[in-house]
Amino acid sequence: MRVSELARAERPREKLLERGPEALSDAELLAVLLRTGVSGEDVLELARRWLKEAGGLESLARADARQIMNRKGVGLAKGAVVAAALELGRRLAKRNLVGQQLLDRPEVAAEYLTLRYGHARVEVFGALTLDVRHRLLGIYELHRGARAHAEIEPAEVFNKAIVDNAHAVILWHTHPSGDPAPSGDDEALTRRLAEAGRLLGITVLDHLIVAGSGFVSLRQRGIFSSP
Repeated sequence: MRVSELARAERPREKLLERGPEALSDAELLAVLLRTGVSGEDVLELARRWLKEAGGLESLARADARQIMNRKGVGLAKGAVVAAALELGRRLAKRNLVGQQLLDRPEVAAEYLTLRYGHARVEVFGALTLDVRHRLLGIYELHRGARAHAEIEPAEVFNKAIVDNAHAVILWHTHPSGDPAPSGDDEALTRRLAEAGRLLGITVLDHLIVAGSGFVSLRQRGIFSSP
């Protein structure tokens, strides 16, 4: 049903004002951001089609600003509003990491990482540095692009941790394939870096693989042990 065919109280903006944003569907919330549709397609139809073609809200949330603004029927003005709203969500997820004890809560870090990097078309490798209570100190992207695991050196992984005076790190990387299942190389790299960390007195607490909206914790998989 088109917006013009809806009772006034059921139109997205009016519904939000009267009942609050939690009463709206994903498409209705997106329609509020877009404000207007395009020729032959009203704003609610545009929002529904975009979500369907994107593969749902989770996939849309991982799109970068360029993808959003290049969307047919969206353009720079509407795209900027949507990109800003999605970035606010990513920043909130990042701030939710602060103060959390992350050893036994991989889903907290994974929520931010999937929002920020789940859309990456190339492999991205990084680390979270943590204090003695396993709270976040910093989030670092250490390399991006096609690169063999064997080329990742402990020095580049632990340099940031040493500068941060970190007690521990959580490693992470993306799988552009969309499948977060660890490979043999992932497992070998994790064990190699965990051993290097032990020599430096910096514990590797976990290695998270993020892909699309999913993730795998290698520690939970029993690939290696940590305190």
